[in-house]
Amino acid sequence: MTQQTTNSAIRNIAIIAHVDHGKTTLVDALFRQSGLFRDNQEVAERIMDSMDLERERGITIAAKNCAVFWEGVKINIIDTPGHADFGGEVERSLSMADGAVLLVDASEGPLPQTRFVLKKTLEAKLKVIVVINKIDRQDARVEEVLNEVYDLFIDLDASEDQLDFPVLYAIARDGVAKTSLEGLGENLHPLFEAILQTIPGPTYDDGKPFQMLVADLGYSDYLGRLAIGRVVNGSARQNEQLVCIDAATEHLPLRVTKLQTYAGLTLKEVAEVEPGDIAVLAGIENVHIGDTICTKAEPSALRRIVVDEPTVAMKFSINTSPLAGREGKFVQSRKIWDRLVKESLRNVAIRVEETEDRDSFLVKGRGEFQMAILIETMRREGYELSVGRPEVIYREVGGKRQEPMEHLFVDCEEIFLGVVTEKLSIRKGRMSNLVNKGTGRVRVEFTIPSRGLIGYRDEFLTDTKGTGVMNSYFSGYEEYRGDFPTRFLGSIVADRSGTAVPYALFNLEPRGRLFISPGEPVYEGMIVGEHNRESDLNVNPCKEKKLTNMRASGKDESIILTPVLPLTLEWALHFIREDELVEVTPHSIRLRKTILSASKRHVLGGR
Repeated sequence: MTQQTTNSAIRNIAIIAHVDHGKTTLVDALFRQSGLFRDNQEVAERIMDSMDLERERGITIAAKNCAVFWEGVKINIIDTPGHADFGGEVERSLSMADGAVLLVDASEGPLPQTRFVLKKTLEAKLKVIVVINKIDRQDARVEEVLNEVYDLFIDLDASEDQLDFPVLYAIARDGVAKTSLEGLGENLHPLFEAILQTIPGPTYDDGKPFQMLVADLGYSDYLGRLAIGRVVNGSARQNEQLVCIDAATEHLPLRVTKLQTYAGLTLKEVAEVEPGDIAVLAGIENVHIGDTICTKAEPSALRRIVVDEPTVAMKFSINTSPLAGREGKFVQSRKIWDRLVKESLRNVAIRVEETEDRDSFLVKGRGEFQMAILIETMRREGYELSVGRPEVIYREVGGKRQEPMEHLFVDCEEIFLGVVTEKLSIRKGRMSNLVNKGTGRVRVEFTIPSRGLIGYRDEFLTDTKGTGVMNSYFSGYEEYRGDFPTRFLGSIVADRSGTAVPYALFNLEPRGRLFISPGEPVYEGMIVGEHNRESDLNVNPCKEKKLTNMRASGKDESIILTPVLPLTLEWALHFIREDELVEVTPHSIRLRKTILSASKRHVLGGR
C-alpha cells in the first residue's frame, strides 16, 4: 500500500504579480540575502531578466527557475510573467509549484493581470502568501489595497483555506519585508520564514516509480535538448533507461545522459534527483512540454499541462519586397518555419500551421503583444520576414459566430473620460462599471471584443496625454458584436522605386503624415505615410526640383521638413490594414501593400 510523503527539505514557489509590481526586484533581494553572492561581488539589477527585451521593457517575458537555500531548506523560485499575453508561461510555471507569493503594488492595487495569474493559482489549489510591495510610495493606500485583495480572492471563489493567507508589507527595492506596517523592518527574513511555514513541501507517493512532468525545454550545444520539470514521484539516476510518454501516448525510449538541478542562477550536476525537486534532464531529442518521463517497467502518464486556446492569429511570410535579402541573415521560408516551430516547442501558448502558400505560415497566440515580442526577437536573431495584421480567431457555436472578448480596465483623469468612452463605444465596447473616488481620476471597466483593442493602445495614450493606464484580460467568447472601422485614414503609397528626395517630401507633407526621411530607399507599393483622407494616394517621393538657369534671391533656401518619428514594431502592426504588410529586417521596419503594383491594385479595386 502506498502513502503520501512530504519532502520537507524543498519548497517550490512561484512569484506572481501584475507587470511592474516588483517581482524581479524581489527575487534579486532574495538572492542577496540568502547568501548567494559574496559581499563584494558586483551583481547587475534584475538578474532574472536575462533577455535583452526584458531589460529594455522592464517586464518578464519568459518564466525562469532558480534556487536559494534558507536554514537548510532548498527554495526553488519560479519568476513568472505578469502579462496575460504570456499566460502559457504562467500555466506551465504553476505546474511546478506548491505555493505562490502574490505581489501587489501598494498604490495600484490588484490589476487585471494580478487577477489573471491569481485565478490560475487558485485553480491549481496552491497556498498563497500576499506581499503588499512599494509601501514607501507617497500615494500608497495599504489598507484599501489589502481589502481589494480579499475582495479579489472572494470573487475568484477561493476556498476558506486559501482565504486564510499571511500578509507581509515590503519594499523590495530596499530588501525589506515585515509582518505589520509598524516598525522599520531590516531584511527579508520574515518572507523566508513565511515561505517555510506556509508553503508545504512537495508531496509524493512512496511506492510509485519515477515520474516527471516536462514543464519547460532548454537546449545545450553539448547535451542537445533539455527537459525541465518537477519530479512528481520516485527518483532517477544518471545513465538510467527511461521512457517519454508524448501527447499521442507513444513511449519513446531515452537514456539519462546528464541530471542537473538549480543552485542559485546556475545548474549543478547531480547523480540522483529526489521527489519534489525541479530537475533538468538530458538524453532525449523529441520531447515536448506536457510529456511525462517515467520508468520503462511501470510507464504511467501524468495529466498534461492545459493552456487557454489562442485568440489571435498572424500570417508570417518571406520578404518579397525589392529590398529583400539586403539586411537579413535568414531569409528563406524553411529557416523561418524552423524558427517558428522551435518557438512553439518552447512556448505552449504559440501554435504554428502551414498554409496553402508554401512561403507563408499562420502563427496563433494570446495577443498582439506576444506576437510583437516574437517578431522583435526573430529580427534581432537576423531573420527577415513580412507579417500581416493581427486577426482574432472566431468560432462557430450553434450556427452563430462568436469572438474573443476582453475585460478592460481604464484608469484616467476625469476630463478624458468622455473621449475614452466614445472611442471604445465605436469599437463595440460596453461600460460595465465606473468608480469615481473624487480624486480627479476615475476607474472604468468595459467588456470589448479583442479586435477592438488591436491598435487602440497608442490612440489611448494620445487621447489621455500619456496619463491613462489601460489593462485587460481575456474573459471568454461571446456573440459577434458587429463591424466597425479599424482605420479612418488611408495610406500614402510610393508609385516607383528610387530614393526619397527632400523636395518631393516637402510637397507631400500637406497630404498627411510621412514615415520616411530624405535618402531612404523606396519602392513601388511601399507605404511612405498616412493620408489625411480615407482613400489611398499613389505619389512619387523621388521627384526632384526642375533646374533652370534663372535664379532669384531667397528662392533656393534649404528645405526644412517636419521630423519623422521612427516606426516601432507594435505601432506598425496596429497601423496596417488587411491589404498591407509590415516588412521586418534586422535594421529596418517598413510598411507596404500586399500587392506592390499600383496598376494591379487599381484593377482589383475597381472590380
